Order: sequence, then C-alpha cells, then structure tokens
Amino acid sequence: MRSVDVEPPPGMPQRDLYHDAVKQALVKDGWIITHDPLLLSFARRNLYVDLEAPLAAEKEGRRIAVEVKSFLGASEVTDLERALGQYALYRALLGRQEPDRVLYLAVPCRVFENFLIDPDAQTVLTAEQVRLVVFDPDKEAILSWTG
Repeated sequence: MRSVDVEPPPGMPQRDLYHDAVKQALVKDGWIITHDPLLLSFARRNLYVDLEAPLAAEKEGRRIAVEVKSFLGASEVTDLERALGQYALYRALLGRQEPDRVLYLAVPCRVFENFLIDPDAQTVLTAEQVRLVVFDPDKEAILSWTG
C-alpha cells in the first residue's frame, strides 16, 4: 500500500493511503481503470478524482469515478465534512463534464461499520445523495456498493 507520506510527482495530487488497495479491489471486481487520476477542471485549475473505471462489460456503458478517503484524521466528523465537500464539488463538475459518469466515495469497511452506519451519518449521506463503495483494504476487495 502507498504511504500517506509519499510525495506525488510534480503537479499531481498526493494519493490517499488506500488508493492502490481500492484500485486493485476495483480490478478484482471486473472494472477496467481508464484514468488514474481523472482530471477535472474548475475555475482554470485542475482537480483530481483518485480513480475512474468503466465496468468491463462495456455494452452496458456503466462509467464511474471513485474518490478514495481513508478517514485517518483526528476526527471522523471532520473527515466526513471534508469528504462531503469534495464529493459535492466533484459530482457537480462531473455532471457538467461527463454527465454519464457516476461518482462514488470509497471508504474502508472499519469507517463504514464504526461510523457511517450510524443513523445520523446515514441521514447526512442520504440527504447529500452520496454513493459509497465500502472496501476491505487488507483483502483489496469491494464489500458493498450503496446508492
């Protein structure tokens, strides 16, 4: 797995700790990674979504973008606030630039089971229409999709 301290190449964002685990989990789940990272433009600046992958069965034309979040900060609530803001921004930009692409927020299973399953968190996720990919970072496996 990639360390949080690894510096990205010049001009590239720092990747999340679980970036590679999610990427491998998506590949195991039959997705083909097409962009790593997906570039989005906003106010003459570049933003990056961690992964983008169309389903291997291209005849269905399903296309997704996945933003990976580790929730390793001092406060899960603060991590959620930051993730929700980034998710809303990326969703709006995807809606304009690639309206057929669906955005997901990838979270480790420990975060989902210990925090995001809480009724208050579920209320917020539902209100904000957040789609989740819950993954196991150790097994590099997708456990569930919501939304």
